Amino acid sequence: MASAALPEAVEPKKKGNVRFAFACAILASMTSILLGYDIGVMSGASLYIKKDLNISDGKLEVLMGILNVYSLIGSFAAGRTSDWIGRRYTIVFAAVIFFAGAFLMGFAVNYWMLMFGRFVAGIGVGYALMIAPVYTAEVSPASARGFLTSFPEVFINFGILLGYVSNYAFSRLPLRLGWRVMLGIGAAPSVVLALMVLGMPESPRWLVMKGRLADAKVVLGKTSDTPEEATERLADIKAAAGIPAELDGDVVTVPKKENSEEARVWKELILSPTPAMRRILLSGLGIHFFQQASGIDAVVLYSPRVFKSAGITSDNKLLGTTCAVGVTKTLFILVATFLLDKVGRRPLLLSSVGGMIFSLVGLAMGLTVIGHYPDAKVPWAIGVAIASTMAYVAFFSIGLGPITWVYSSEIFPLQVRALGCALGVATNRVTSGVISMTFISLSNAITIGGAFFLYAGIAVLAWVFFFTFLPETRGRTLEAMSKLFGATDEDDLKPRDGATKDKKQLEMAGAAN
Repeated sequence: MASAALPEAVEPKKKGNVRFAFACAILASMTSILLGYDIGVMSGASLYIKKDLNISDGKLEVLMGILNVYSLIGSFAAGRTSDWIGRRYTIVFAAVIFFAGAFLMGFAVNYWMLMFGRFVAGIGVGYALMIAPVYTAEVSPASARGFLTSFPEVFINFGILLGYVSNYAFSRLPLRLGWRVMLGIGAAPSVVLALMVLGMPESPRWLVMKGRLADAKVVLGKTSDTPEEATERLADIKAAAGIPAELDGDVVTVPKKENSEEARVWKELILSPTPAMRRILLSGLGIHFFQQASGIDAVVLYSPRVFKSAGITSDNKLLGTTCAVGVTKTLFILVATFLLDKVGRRPLLLSSVGGMIFSLVGLAMGLTVIGHYPDAKVPWAIGVAIASTMAYVAFFSIGLGPITWVYSSEIFPLQVRALGCALGVATNRVTSGVISMTFISLSNAITIGGAFFLYAGIAVLAWVFFFTFLPETRGRTLEAMSKLFGATDEDDLKPRDGATKDKKQLEMAGAAN
């Protein structure tokens, strides 16, 4: 597929007052702290868990990465749950589940109880990862959607930093107590989050799907740049939901979905997609796969082990250097939030992955040289390895990190958005789980430098994929995305074919009233 055919970016409207949407996005995205904290805290806590529970590297790998596999349950359940009880209460539900998981991990008395705690926490993480970007994308105006939808990644990084700080702060506690406090204290943010989220409005798209047009108008009026944009967004959402344009009122009767509705969604997205839908699916799953396959969890989750390979041996120095990784990631993700709607997704993504490739090669070279001289310190190689690690997380955070969640949350059409985003999160978590549960074994098999050379090769494939398949989405409304991927007007109507019978039912109901 030639890159020359990719549509040009649309210049976004001048930003109006997005303070309300900003507040909603912050509250929804705070659920991502849960995943970030777990990643960050496990990187250091694993040092003490291994000593205290006396477990092998194999069991440690599984413990570190299994949460990603468990989160699949939450990510798939979140789509159905959010369509049933709404996006807002799904966020509260995610926080409650993670609270229970953190509580169990904090009081774990053995390896298997710790694994069960990670199972429960993983379900909560899956819920949070799927619902936060969906809610934020559905609330945000097009002019600020990139900025606001990048917030989940911002809070993942903030959570990672909190986890690193927790490692450093509690590392001086007794061995049996330290790692349990590190894990258990993660329950505290989830309680605060659940209470704060109750003050958020519901997603206007979910309200329209439930026929609550008056409530949707209120939310759209508060989150749009102009009244005209609010009216246009409402019309687009109604059309995407299969509600006739002429049907209006505070609350309208939306035709009940038949048993075949879910099968129809799977057919449109997976079993018999149009060429445009196939490209949307490939793009959404591909960006999630490459985000994790390029090795970010190997660097973030195993950073103490990486730095130990680079010649840093003291636990305090290891955890202190790891905190520097967290600070770097957080600072650069904040820079990315301000560039997404100014520079665009595509330029940031390509430059980000390009920088990651060079950083991974530098890290791999530095670690390989250090590995060849195990009995002697090679200062320049140690410096290259540490600098490359910092550069890698900086390049990741300024592009591929946040854009993955922004892009995948905005390209799927409304009728398949919940399923599409759930599949994206599933791809992300499975890939992350494979990376995190194989890194130690891979390093032992081909050396730690060889592992990062492998991730560099995957990053090259990612750059080619993004350059070829991903069009610019800056400034487009969610309902207009399918045309960027080659959909025709006829394709746009296909998902609404089922709405023809629905419209007749509405007309009959209106006549009866």
